[in-house]
Amino acid sequence: MNTSPGLSMHTFLPRAQGYLLQARPAGIPGWSPGEDFSITPLAQGEYSMNYLVQQGKVAWVLRVKVGSQLGLSAQEQIAYEYKTLALLEPLSVSPTPYFFDDSLDHLPFAVLGMSYLPGEPLDYRRDLADAARLFARYHQLRVPPEQNHLIREGKPLSRVYERCFPKLEIYLNSGLGDPNLCVYFNELLAWADGARGQEKFFLQDPWQCLINTEVNSKNWICNLKTGTLHLVDWERPLWGDPSQDLSHFRVPTTTLWKTEYCMTGEDKATMMAAYKAALSDPHLQDTIEERTALRDPFNCLRAVAWCAMAWVQYQRDERPLKNKDTYRKISSYLDLNFLRGLFDAYLDPGRGKAAM
Repeated sequence: MNTSPGLSMHTFLPRAQGYLLQARPAGIPGWSPGEDFSITPLAQGEYSMNYLVQQGKVAWVLRVKVGSQLGLSAQEQIAYEYKTLALLEPLSVSPTPYFFDDSLDHLPFAVLGMSYLPGEPLDYRRDLADAARLFARYHQLRVPPEQNHLIREGKPLSRVYERCFPKLEIYLNSGLGDPNLCVYFNELLAWADGARGQEKFFLQDPWQCLINTEVNSKNWICNLKTGTLHLVDWERPLWGDPSQDLSHFRVPTTTLWKTEYCMTGEDKATMMAAYKAALSDPHLQDTIEERTALRDPFNCLRAVAWCAMAWVQYQRDERPLKNKDTYRKISSYLDLNFLRGLFDAYLDPGRGKAAM
């Protein structure tokens, strides 16, 4: 990854503008490369910088990728996202992809052009049922084998465990962490190593589909004027079990990431009922509750392990993109009391009920 200190969507803005002037991308409806335009920072994540490009009434998004959560190269990652958006395009659940440029001729990063969807982030209390129905739409998308570029989830719980272990090892071996947290993380890893055996449920009764895997509230756009809802970030989609998205959507480590909201039992029931009502497969309707419950602690583990790794990287100034709000949230997730609320009931069922 070719990055520099102080990289952000603001410091990179002149280079993004220069890219559009030099590369003159095509395939964007209503866009004239030779005419004046404006480009402004729109949103920045840990692995991407997004810009709003406007020319008269035409507006679209330029997405600059600085890394990959899937272990792909810059060129592979941008093509992966583009192909996923192309699969989803008929459903109107995501941005429309216009082009991708993996040449690195004009920038050190690969880029993607896609439609701009105005609106506001998802509101859990207002949009639960609509989000559940949107999940059901793309989970039931038929993908011809010859068009299926998606990485297979494989053994779902082992996949999480095997990806979390090295992240927590970074914290445990850093010499920077809280000793009490280190003890708890070792307990948590030992539990997860044994509990991942429950994935036999998914292996013996597979139900495979396109899953997003990252569905926090900031990855959604709700347009109240048009009454539409879209899931706009497709950075790490996989081919796997639909319970992943439902679990990730409802666990506290997701809902609290950008809000102060935690789902109640009634909220979860509303969400799951709307999802099941939108399914055409009776077997998935009958088994989705159990599938999703098995995922919940592993989705929390995934979030916490990433936070532990990222916290060390922040201390060492190793992250290419930095976000003060993200760092504050990372630190709050590494509070021992918060962690006990998530996992104690799994580590020792006699301790009480988990926050999930």
